[in-house]
Amino acid sequence: MVGKNVFLRALEPEDLPVMYTWENDRDNWMVSNTTAPFSRHILEKFIETSSQDIYANRQLRLMVGEVSTGDTVGAVDVFDVDPDHQRAALGILIAPEYRRRGYGLESILLAKNYLFEDVRLHQVYCHVMADNEASVRLFQRAGFTECGRLREWMRTRDGFVDMWVMQCLNE
Repeated sequence: MVGKNVFLRALEPEDLPVMYTWENDRDNWMVSNTTAPFSRHILEKFIETSSQDIYANRQLRLMVGEVSTGDTVGAVDVFDVDPDHQRAALGILIAPEYRRRGYGLESILLAKNYLFEDVRLHQVYCHVMADNEASVRLFQRAGFTECGRLREWMRTRDGFVDMWVMQCLNE
C-alpha cells in the first residue's frame, strides 16, 4: 500500500529495535493501555508469530515507511477485528521526529482503503482521549466522526480524562 509520502508494509524481523523503543516508551503507554515494559524476547515472538491473516489473528500491525527514504516512521495497528460484524479498531503511532508532515493522515487513509476494499469491512473505529486535540482532528480529517463519549474513561497523572469513540463507515 503506497501513497504519495508513506507506504504501509508487513512487520519484519528488522523492526525489532524500533518496536522495542516505541513499545517501551512510557509516553505511549497511556494510549496503548500498556502498564509494563516489553522484553525483546516477547517482541521477537510477536514478530515471528504474526501472520498476515487478519481474520485468524483478529489483528494486524502494519509498519509505516517514508517513501523518499524507506525509513520506518510509525505503525498502524488494526485490532479487535470482528468478521461477523465487519468492523475493526484502528490505532496509529508516528514517531515524534516525523510528526506534522501529514504521515499520520496518509497512513490512516491507506489503512482505511485496505480495510474497506480488501478486507471488506463495513466500519473502522477508534478511541481517542478527548484532551488529545491533535488526534481528534487527525481522525476527523480522515473521515471519522465522534459517535460517543466515555466519561472519565482514562486515569492519568492529573485525574480522569474522557474518551471519544470515533467511527468511519464504508459508504
